[in-house]
Amino acid sequence: MASRITAPKAPVISAPDLPDQLSDAEPSARADLTAARIALQDATDLAHSTIEQGVIEGQATRLDLRGATVYDVEFSGIRIADLQSRALNGRRILIAGGRIGTLDLTDARLTEVEIRDVRIDYLTLAGARVDHMRVSGCTITTLDMPQAVLSRVTFENTGADEVDPRGMRATDLDLRGLDALSYLDVTALKGATLDSRQVQLLAPALAAAAGIRVID
Repeated sequence: MASRITAPKAPVISAPDLPDQLSDAEPSARADLTAARIALQDATDLAHSTIEQGVIEGQATRLDLRGATVYDVEFSGIRIADLQSRALNGRRILIAGGRIGTLDLTDARLTEVEIRDVRIDYLTLAGARVDHMRVSGCTITTLDMPQAVLSRVTFENTGADEVDPRGMRATDLDLRGLDALSYLDVTALKGATLDSRQVQLLAPALAAAAGIRVID
């Protein structure tokens, strides 16, 4: 009896749990902020900070969140040239609207994250561990996921020029809503779900990876 093919499990994502009232807060490295509204400055340093139940908004050339702990936080319409979030620990994060030059999530630990209607030049999840994530309505120039561990991650109505999945490990990764022009390594897509049209477009690369010559 043939095994039954099941659709990938969808991510389960809750909106950030935000209080009715937020207090304006001055950003600084290693800050401990709760129920805060943070207006970005030209170069905003929140490295190794703890931010819970907050909203981050405005524009900046650089936002440093390296090593930060971020729970129940919404990034609202931000415009940032360089968002450094290496080794960030985050849960229930919403990034909605705006534009980001570089979004560096290398080695991040993320749970329940939604990125919606954002234009991103370069998004890297290298070495990140991600559980329950949705990327929807986004335009991404380069998407890097080498050595990432992804579980219940889905893309919807999103385009990317180049995707690097080398060394990626995926469970319930749904790429049917990702319109990618090229993948650097199609063999690294093991565990991902594609639709038939995407597979047809990738057929030459898949054949080459399997050592198959195709001659018409």
